[in-house]
Order: sequence, then structure tokens, then C-alpha cells
Amino acid sequence: MKTVFIFHGTEGYPEENWFSWLKQELERIGYQVVVPQFPSPPVVAAKIAEWFDVLDEYSDRIDADTILIGHSLGGVFTLRVLEKLNCPIRAAAFVGTPIGVKAILNYDRDSAFSGFSFDWDAIKRSATEFLVFQSDDDPYVSLGNGEQLAKRLGVGLTFVPHAGHFNTAAGYSRFDLLLEKLKTIL
Repeated sequence: MKTVFIFHGTEGYPEENWFSWLKQELERIGYQVVVPQFPSPPVVAAKIAEWFDVLDEYSDRIDADTILIGHSLGGVFTLRVLEKLNCPIRAAAFVGTPIGVKAILNYDRDSAFSGFSFDWDAIKRSATEFLVFQSDDDPYVSLGNGEQLAKRLGVGLTFVPHAGHFNTAAGYSRFDLLLEKLKTIL
């Protein structure tokens, strides 16, 4: 089964940013796309266990052909999912993902979500390919996060200047570069 998951970030939802556009584009080429709604109240930090409870509903769809895409805190969740997988998936993509390199606007809240200590060996064994996207003017997540994430995964960073947090506020209702890079994997 060819399935792509798109994980939103803090206070996110399935129809925001470029998610609906990418879902439609990937479905057009034969992929099933799941964009789950995770609990993410604006005042209280979300709990990662609650996100795993949501993902459990789709566990039968995660296999060697699966691609995970995480935006912002959804990228942290993607890393945690990869740590737990027993067999590798096709690919994982990270967009504006905080991994603990300051400055991170919501460092304490993001750290409370899952912490920033990762099992990089387990993560690297859990996907065949990785993509990392980061901008130089992201108001939430510094460029150093993308640089370190790419380094830890052993891949090149896809640096996108002046892309902000890759969200609608930064003009990202579609994300052509992500789709283009995904198509090389597909």
C-alpha cells in the first residue's frame, strides 16, 4: 500500500498550509494520503502519547512503501515514530523541524512535548531516504536545527531562503519543491 502521512505542528490542523494541496497532488499520482488531526490545544502543551494514540488508528498503513512528512513539531513526532518502527519505511521528510538547537521560539513547550534527545541510529535505520527543509528566516525554528538534523541523518539540507516557517503566513499554500523532491523518491 502506498501511503503518505503528513503530520501538522503545534496548534495545526489537516487543512492548513500546503497540506491539502500536497495531498491532492500525491493522490493524483496514486498515493493514499492521511493527514491526521492531533490534539494540540493552544495553551496546554500537547502530549506525545496522545499523538501516538491517534496514529495507532492507522498503524496497518505503515509499511515499506510509506512516506512520513512532518512540519514543525510534526517533524519531532516523525522522529519519535521512526525510533519505534521495526521495519524501514520508504522515506521521511522534515520541514522546519525543531530538534533542540536554539533559537526555537517555543523551546520549553516543544521540549515538554518529547524532549530533544533522539536515537539517531534507530531513526536512520527506519527510513530508506530522508529530506530536510529549512529556511533562514523561520521565526520559530532556527536554521541550525535544519543543519543539525540533516547532518545527523547523513543527508544534504534543502535550504530555502526567505521561506519563513513554510506556512500560509509565509506564502506556503503549496510547496512545489517538496513535491518535486518527493517525486524523485516515488
